[in-house]
Amino acid sequence: MSDAFQPKSEFLRQFIARGFLHQCTAIEELDREALKGGLVAYIGFDATADSLHVGSLLQIMMLRLLQRSGGKPIVLMGGGTTKVGDPTGKDESRRMLSAEDIDRNVEGIKKVFGQFLKFGDGPTDAVMVNNADWLEKLNYIDFLRDYGRHFSVNRMLAFDSVKIRLEREQPLTFLEFNYMILQAYDFLELARRFKCKLQIGGSDQWGNIVNGVELGRRVDELELFGLTTPLITLASGAKMGKTAAGAVWLNEEKLPAYDYWQFWRNVEDADVGRFLRLFTDLPETEVARLEALQGSDINAAKIVLADAATQMCRGAEAAAAAHATAQKTFVEGGLGQDLPSLDVPKGELESGIAAFELFRRAGFAASNGEARRLIKGAGAKLNDETIADENRKISLADLNADGVIKLSFGKKRHVVVKAR
Repeated sequence: MSDAFQPKSEFLRQFIARGFLHQCTAIEELDREALKGGLVAYIGFDATADSLHVGSLLQIMMLRLLQRSGGKPIVLMGGGTTKVGDPTGKDESRRMLSAEDIDRNVEGIKKVFGQFLKFGDGPTDAVMVNNADWLEKLNYIDFLRDYGRHFSVNRMLAFDSVKIRLEREQPLTFLEFNYMILQAYDFLELARRFKCKLQIGGSDQWGNIVNGVELGRRVDELELFGLTTPLITLASGAKMGKTAAGAVWLNEEKLPAYDYWQFWRNVEDADVGRFLRLFTDLPETEVARLEALQGSDINAAKIVLADAATQMCRGAEAAAAAHATAQKTFVEGGLGQDLPSLDVPKGELESGIAAFELFRRAGFAASNGEARRLIKGAGAKLNDETIADENRKISLADLNADGVIKLSFGKKRHVVVKAR
């Protein structure tokens, strides 16, 4: 793509301006297609868990941008491809899931999309489909004869998803090797059913997307397009979607709104402007103003990011409650209503629980050893007082004036322990 390229379509103008673009198969032709209006595009989501996490949020935001600029999004549930397993970015085979597990995961993943996209029968309304609907009906011999001949094994071996596994001498099953063919066929099927012209995905999906573009051209003489986004990492280099406390899930039942709000509130200073562009609908002028804030003032921009991102994913009421809890906890020194809580049997607290064990139960650490280390590092607090001894017994005597026990790690992570 030439640096001098200036898109005329609103979709690509926003796509580039907000930092989504990494690669495109034929960007000038895609721009002309988008200018016609009603561009149909899809992104696939395999059902490997019962919720997506923020590592998948970029893909959802791209579909949202497409719809806001007059296009029609297709959300493709990978009910069929999940049974095969995408080898991309993996050093080993994915755990095989049962059909029941996959169906349950699909139902869980579906929930969040209604927060970001408008579904319906209108020309720009999103639709959700499941590739199990066509993949499970394929006749293997006919499929190999009609479509397998369009794929070169030499070229498939050169794709990073395959090459890396082979270079590391990690086994790559024939089942996984078929994944890229099935993904390419998905694109062809969606082009036939919905006149889908564009597949969007992360940069690691480039080879798979190009396969679909070429399959459409060879089989049906279709002009299809592919777009990819850059790999999104935190300024620290950490992978997006993972924290010390675990995955940042999009579904409310997997992660409370307060914890979701806190994830965005606690991003690094260097990430604020970029994340405001990628994960909110704020106009560029407002993003530029917020990212120009210096020193402690950048915290105001982080709060705007947390409010906007939480409102989009969990709703205005949940965002306001999370904001109020943070205000109560951090500014006023009290206990906000939405702070994460841990119920402990009253009988256990009567005899006392070792500090390291209670901190582990509260989710500050994954193991007792890790909990001991964080307490030894002077990062743990009991009712806002630093704990010096990881073996200290925490009991009913530690209930504060609110009738609870407040555990903290650092300045930003708090859990309220309640005796039940």
